[in-house]
Amino acid sequence: MGGIPHDHYEPKSKATKAINSRLPIIGLLHDTLMIPTPKNLNWMWIWGIVLTFTLALQIITGIVLVMHYVPHVDMAFDSVEHIMRDVNGGHMIRYFHMNGASLFFVAVYAHIFRGLYYGSYKAPREITWIIGMLIYILMMGAGFMGYVLPWGQMSFHGTAVITGLFGAIPFVGESLQTLLLGAGAVGQPALNRFFSLHYLLPFIIAGLVIVHIWAFHTTGNNNPTGVEVRRTSKEDAAKDTLPFWPYFVIKDLFALAIILAVFMAVVGFMPNYLGHPDNYIPANALATPAHIVPEWYFLPFYAILRAFTADVWIVQIVNFLSFGIIDAKFFGVLAMFGAIVVMGLAPWLDTSSVRSGRYRPMFKWWFALLVIDFIVLMWVGARPAEYPYDLISLLGATYWFAYFLIILPVLGVIEKPLPQPATIEDDFNAHYGPKDGGSATTPAE
Repeated sequence: MGGIPHDHYEPKSKATKAINSRLPIIGLLHDTLMIPTPKNLNWMWIWGIVLTFTLALQIITGIVLVMHYVPHVDMAFDSVEHIMRDVNGGHMIRYFHMNGASLFFVAVYAHIFRGLYYGSYKAPREITWIIGMLIYILMMGAGFMGYVLPWGQMSFHGTAVITGLFGAIPFVGESLQTLLLGAGAVGQPALNRFFSLHYLLPFIIAGLVIVHIWAFHTTGNNNPTGVEVRRTSKEDAAKDTLPFWPYFVIKDLFALAIILAVFMAVVGFMPNYLGHPDNYIPANALATPAHIVPEWYFLPFYAILRAFTADVWIVQIVNFLSFGIIDAKFFGVLAMFGAIVVMGLAPWLDTSSVRSGRYRPMFKWWFALLVIDFIVLMWVGARPAEYPYDLISLLGATYWFAYFLIILPVLGVIEKPLPQPATIEDDFNAHYGPKDGGSATTPAE
């Protein structure tokens, strides 16, 4: 499928012609800003600019922090305190970076669930979706490794727990865990590795973000109706779209300003609200925290990890069929990573011919339960691994997998969708009225 028909950049002056003929950067920027964008995009399409801004914020503040941070087990904690107390503006730079990670994940979860609801993963955008999921996985890796660097109690013992999961992999687990840590236990080699990777991953993410943007600029943006922009002619495409600049840029900047106002309030008045107090205690291998809790954005998958204990019947069956190779710990690891994998497989698990959830009445209810399930898993992931939280985790994990592996495929067969508009122009006119003041067209039956 080709791009949406539109007028491309044509240099006027001799200078711009000379530059464009040798390095078409001006034309690339022009076509990026002026790309035809479905004119019915709602406010759920503002998260892309929030993510782009936050990635830039994390890279810039991270570079400044690295100038003062010392990646050594005897000095890491003190170097963070030095940043907080002695570096000019250091406490704000660290709080921006620390809370920027939370803003990053708030935006990415809103971005992902918007894509799941409006079917942004469906053809021809499967590769765009997969690239987005790869960015999300790298974000999780960067977030985890960054949490290690302060070298507080939760950093140290959380690292031991998470890297210990790789040790549960049959046959190669011990070697893999040693490779990750650089030694038999958490120590200096592990801190060196995680510091290096935490610094590297944001730049890889930035590269993938460029590819992600390029991908949907090629296929075109999805929109709330799921109806494609007409590509028969420039005139038809113009009726369905508006240039990205200035219409959507101004809209996105307005939304970004509101979100940043909230972000600044958090940084200014409650910067440690989302952190854990134990991480303000220097790491001590001989004193384990009473309750090891990861950052909030990992909690849903942490709950899934802990849900499958040895007394769960499916774990017992798999353990029996695998001759004891897959025990409860390894099953939990598979479930945790599998919960992310099934999201990535959504383009092939969703059998519905209708893209947008707006026109799928049964789907709306199941999707609403998925959102509630995700929030419940996040809550229960921070609770102790005891009754009734273990049961709630198991029920939540069961629904998560059932949604992607059973409900999505079955809904595509049994659900009767509502009528969709014939074009994006029809949907826009039905909501806002036609430009010429005439009567709005109604969705096609």
